[in-house]
Amino acid sequence: MNPIEPLVALGRRAAAHLVVLPRAEAALLAVTAVALTAGGIAWLAGAGPLADAFWILGTVSAVAPAVGWVIAALRHGRAGVDLIAVLALGGTLAVGEYLAGALIALMLATGRTLEAAARRRASHDLRALLEHAPRSARRLDATGVTTVPLDRVAVGDLLVVGPGEVVPVDGRVERAAAVLDESVLTGEPLQVERGQGEGVRSGVVNAGGAFELRATATEQDSTYAGIVRLAQQAGAESAPVVRLADRYAAWFLPLSLAVAGLAWWISGSAVRAVAVLVVATPCPLLLAAPVAIVSGLNRASRLGVVIRDGGALENLGRARTLLLDKTGTLTRGRPRVLDVTAAPGVKPAEVLRLAASLDQYSPHVLAQAIVETARDRGLTLSTASGVTERPGRGAFGTVEGHHVSIGRLDAAAPRPAWAGAVDNRALLDGAAVAWLTVDGGLSGAVLLRDPLRHDAPRTLRHLRSAGIDRLLVLTGDRAAPAREVAAVLGLDDVRAELSPADKVAAVRAERRRATTVMVGDGVNDAPALAAADIGVAMGARGSTASSEAADIVLTTDRVDRLADAVTLAQRARRIAVQSALGGMVMSLAAMAAAAAGLLPPAAGALLQEAIDVAVILNALRALRVDRAVRPRLTPTAEALIHRFSAEHDDLRDVLDAVRDAADRLSDTPGPGALAAVEEAHRLLTERLLPHERAEEHELYPALAPALGGPEATATMSRAHVEIERLSRRIATHLRMAPRGDGPAPEQLDDLRSCLYGLNTVLRLHFTQEEENYFSLAP
Repeated sequence: MNPIEPLVALGRRAAAHLVVLPRAEAALLAVTAVALTAGGIAWLAGAGPLADAFWILGTVSAVAPAVGWVIAALRHGRAGVDLIAVLALGGTLAVGEYLAGALIALMLATGRTLEAAARRRASHDLRALLEHAPRSARRLDATGVTTVPLDRVAVGDLLVVGPGEVVPVDGRVERAAAVLDESVLTGEPLQVERGQGEGVRSGVVNAGGAFELRATATEQDSTYAGIVRLAQQAGAESAPVVRLADRYAAWFLPLSLAVAGLAWWISGSAVRAVAVLVVATPCPLLLAAPVAIVSGLNRASRLGVVIRDGGALENLGRARTLLLDKTGTLTRGRPRVLDVTAAPGVKPAEVLRLAASLDQYSPHVLAQAIVETARDRGLTLSTASGVTERPGRGAFGTVEGHHVSIGRLDAAAPRPAWAGAVDNRALLDGAAVAWLTVDGGLSGAVLLRDPLRHDAPRTLRHLRSAGIDRLLVLTGDRAAPAREVAAVLGLDDVRAELSPADKVAAVRAERRRATTVMVGDGVNDAPALAAADIGVAMGARGSTASSEAADIVLTTDRVDRLADAVTLAQRARRIAVQSALGGMVMSLAAMAAAAAGLLPPAAGALLQEAIDVAVILNALRALRVDRAVRPRLTPTAEALIHRFSAEHDDLRDVLDAVRDAADRLSDTPGPGALAAVEEAHRLLTERLLPHERAEEHELYPALAPALGGPEATATMSRAHVEIERLSRRIATHLRMAPRGDGPAPEQLDDLRSCLYGLNTVLRLHFTQEEENYFSLAP
């Protein structure tokens, strides 16, 4: 019996088993590597026939798996490039190039194994997302704590979340505060504290002691369940760029056969034809495109961006038009205190404190904003009694023995002159007004508005630089506030007062011009998100409907993640195309050399192995972090940003005092107005100026390396100089003012200009710092 025949039979049986083994690639790699090595040892020992037998074993063991992969590709409607490998393997056996056949087999196994490992690495975070999903909860009732399946948790159940446990459903903190690690949802490593009554999303980890959670949603309606549903659909099979790779294969296969046939016909050597097929065997080559796409999906998940599938990622990389809802997307989606105005003789801080003391008992969204602002400014709230709330009118109660109300005024009620100025400002700023009365008299007003997100301007600048050439706002809000937002952000167009159907029509119109992205967060945005080429939902605060309709969900409440996602998508698509085209070009060059007789089959197999490995490694570059959108900050710089951001919130009352002093000078420029100016100057000297000096000497030097040098903060430093100059000018006026009387008539115009000018400079300076610097930190 020929000693080769038993080894061939053994190879066939091993190959048949490899097709069905769960880890066929790893087993095939082991068989082909052992066969190639054993053949080499036998050849060095002078046992040529035995060496050929081992190499034949390795070659034959790869034929059956390769045939199986070809059939599987054809079943999915794709031209199987592994057909070239099957022909090359058969060709080497036919012409007696057994070493080349063993090398091709090893190349095939190595490429498949490397590609499988790359997919496992690329999808690691998505698998971790699924594995992180909680499956049970600990419910607290009259009988104690019991563990129940997650689908049995109902809205209103009281749950216990222990240290290190995953929050099972959306809810609100009861009693003790909770310290949470929200990095799974937001991508940010910093721990956050949620106080009593604050909302907590499912999927976050309890990083502190045990706390009680009141369920506000069932398992299926909770945040994490929606994210998991999106992650389960994530994959690269449907990406257009992957279909592009399949189209490459459709012409690459006949081209390879044509070149091989032509080389054989011209030279008369079948060995040349086999050599062409050997170097044309791109086993993992065209798989590099899905590796790059899956790597991009993985990278996005780490940034808090969940992408439904590779098609959405690829489309996002080609997008040229961006449509944005206003409320909750470009703005915070929650009102905040814009300004506090006080009646003559009353301080703005006292107006805010009394309003918050009463509003702390109200669930109204405006009331919550007033209370939050008062607490941010360190005001001590009093206990109110007899609190009642009238729909459409506001809250009423007793605070410190006084009858207090906060809300709307009767339209027919007489108003003092200062109240008329508040009405005018509210109209101009698009703000709501909550009026404070004490014992029946009007004492002050709190202006509230939904402010722009601090990260919105920088995000849109980066989107412009990334190739988004058309930015529009689609909103159901009134035209005036929408146009103001568009003017501040430099948007191309505004469509206001739109119904959900109008938004869908606008999206479809834009789609006819270019690949279009729609970003929104509300239930009314869901149809528009579904109509766009790519729908992006602000999932941290947005509705479940918008998240379900979207292709991409931003799981952190930061719109700058959108710029991250676009940059990442463009990079992943670019790398995918590079990997496919680059590998094809190198293979074509090798085919030409083989057809000319310059590259024998064995050497060609080694060269093709190197090409395939290089292309796969290039595709894995999509896993790396791209720092183009957000500069790299040091821990010290991040800590300083958080510190000075908190100080901005604390200093808002100083800005209010400066504005109030200027208003007093305009109304009644007497001793009371001078006292208001003196109080404003005291606040400037004791609180605001030390803050500005600390920014100049601590924050700006820490930011300079990340921003490209000290010139990046030069404009802000000039604002500090102007703030100091105006403060000194106000101090000079106070020294010049007559004792026991108001400012001299010749001082009024300049002093008033200084105060209004300082107020304007401070508000602009605060906004610029918050948008350009503070938004850099997570």
